[in-house]
Amino acid sequence: MGNWVKTFALLLVSAVLTRFIPFSSFFRNVDTLVHEFGHAVVTLLLSGKVMYIELYVDHSGVTYSSVTKPWTTIPIALAGYMTASLFAWLLFRLYAAGKQRTGLQIVTLISVAALALFVRNPFGITWLLGFIALTVLILAFAPRWLTSGYYLLIAFLSLEESVFGPLSLTFTAYLSPRQAGDATNLALHTPLPAVAWAAVFSVFALWCATKALQSFFRAGRRAAAPPTYGRQYE
Repeated sequence: MGNWVKTFALLLVSAVLTRFIPFSSFFRNVDTLVHEFGHAVVTLLLSGKVMYIELYVDHSGVTYSSVTKPWTTIPIALAGYMTASLFAWLLFRLYAAGKQRTGLQIVTLISVAALALFVRNPFGITWLLGFIALTVLILAFAPRWLTSGYYLLIAFLSLEESVFGPLSLTFTAYLSPRQAGDATNLALHTPLPAVAWAAVFSVFALWCATKALQSFFRAGRRAAAPPTYGRQYE
């Protein structure tokens, strides 16, 4: 529990600091994109049909799909927040391994796939085109320090959104259980109420965030460690 408190405190500090970064709001939709893309992929894996995805300027989104088996609603509803949490963790694992370019390539591929297959509303299309173009330019021309900074901005904003989204959903589910999005859908198909499902999302997000920050600080300690020199003795 102590690690989770530290994680939450660090994320609060990060959320305050990133507000001072120009255009940081633009990149908060990465979490929304991954969330909705998670819904879409699981829908297709379960033989459902994805009609379209909409991304909005307020960092919210929605996936419109149809399924023939009612039980598939449960894994599809679970996929959004959990995919976003796992993706944020993945970004930090890749950072710890020095694979920032790989992370940027992955998020670019997700963006291209979403644009080609799912997203249809004007803002969503415009945002995806802008994000893809900027990320490709970073990958192609930016020096290493700028690439790393760009990557960390996306990683930290994705991590923040992946945690604060479920926490906000928990309050919504408590006050208005019928307006809690994925938690409401799960409550309609399971014995648990919407607020319980929102709490599950929050706990999972905090667990992933703790793992993500552990990867980040391990990478920092390795970078700060003095070099070692080997010598062969016979």
